[in-house]
Amino acid sequence: MADAPLDTLARKLPVAQPAPAGLAFHHIAVQTGDLDGSISWYRAFFGAELTWTLDTFSDLSVERLPGLSGLAEVNAGELRFHLFTRGAEHGTPPPADNNQFQHVCIEVRSREDLRTWHTRWHAVRSSAAYTFVREEQATDIVIDSDGVESFYAFDINGVEFEFTFLPGEHA
Repeated sequence: MADAPLDTLARKLPVAQPAPAGLAFHHIAVQTGDLDGSISWYRAFFGAELTWTLDTFSDLSVERLPGLSGLAEVNAGELRFHLFTRGAEHGTPPPADNNQFQHVCIEVRSREDLRTWHTRWHAVRSSAAYTFVREEQATDIVIDSDGVESFYAFDINGVEFEFTFLPGEHA
């Protein structure tokens, strides 16, 4: 099929169906080796509130995540983070240079908000209250040819966040 013209290939693919009504982002799950430290970091950096914790789990959860030993939800505005740990043999995050996914992008409402988040990341990072699995600092704020402004930064577990301001759009 690799050599097939695009119009022939398109006819062989199933027709895309519209997304179900009410589909919305729910949460980002982050595995950590330090549940209490992660809760604290998300509270300090995002201003998140701890909404609930669990220490008993369904058979399905334990089957999918062997060693699952703790789960907490923290909310920051409309964002939900599910932070979980998996016990001694699974309790450390993946190696610092091995991302579980590329990044999570968070849109901000203004250039000023972007700069505030950038400054806040540096303040929380330099507090020395947290141990980061990656040593990288937040990137500088960059502006692309469309005027989109962004920076990237890691949480204490090595999860990469992009913070972005899109001119003409509002978060």
